[in-house]
Amino acid sequence: MRKTLMTVERWEGLECAAQLDVVLPMYKEIWVEPPYCEGVKEIADFVDRFAQEVRLPRSRLVVARCGDLPIGYAFGYPLPPDTGWWKAMDEEMPAEFAAETGQRTLAIVELAVRAAYRRQGVAAQLHTRLLEGLDVERVTLAMRPEPEAAPAHAAYAAWGYRHIGHWRPTDDEPVSLIMLLTLPATGHRTSR
Repeated sequence: MRKTLMTVERWEGLECAAQLDVVLPMYKEIWVEPPYCEGVKEIADFVDRFAQEVRLPRSRLVVARCGDLPIGYAFGYPLPPDTGWWKAMDEEMPAEFAAETGQRTLAIVELAVRAAYRRQGVAAQLHTRLLEGLDVERVTLAMRPEPEAAPAHAAYAAWGYRHIGHWRPTDDEPVSLIMLLTLPATGHRTSR
């Protein structure tokens, strides 16, 4: 594969909603792969969830392109004070750990790269751009434990994430691992 210059664009809040036509084809392509194996219902759920999450304060979307082709994206938002994120964990978290302000913890709810562009640093660049200038203390994400997700596990470990528990938002959903990255006191306040 010939290397092409990659660009990364970023949108905030309701600006993200206008990018659904860019993100949705990637979502459909990437999340049908094991271990996710998502189908029509999960895709519809994603569209509904995305429409709600772009309304959250400081939500943010980044899209990487190789030329004009979108090759990956990341989406997240700071957890609001009334979040159920930590309550969905099997392990009980201390109140001071689970307390959210809307500015303390960024939840990355989507981070995906098209197969032909993986293991080339695209995910790392998406991750960096998503966090740039947010001034949060920590970052969390949920990931699947299956062997097919081993490359993602390795990337998150290399970026400093640690596994802190297990998560199942509803009984009919698979278990995910909750990962946490604590940011340096000044490292998250500057652009990289």
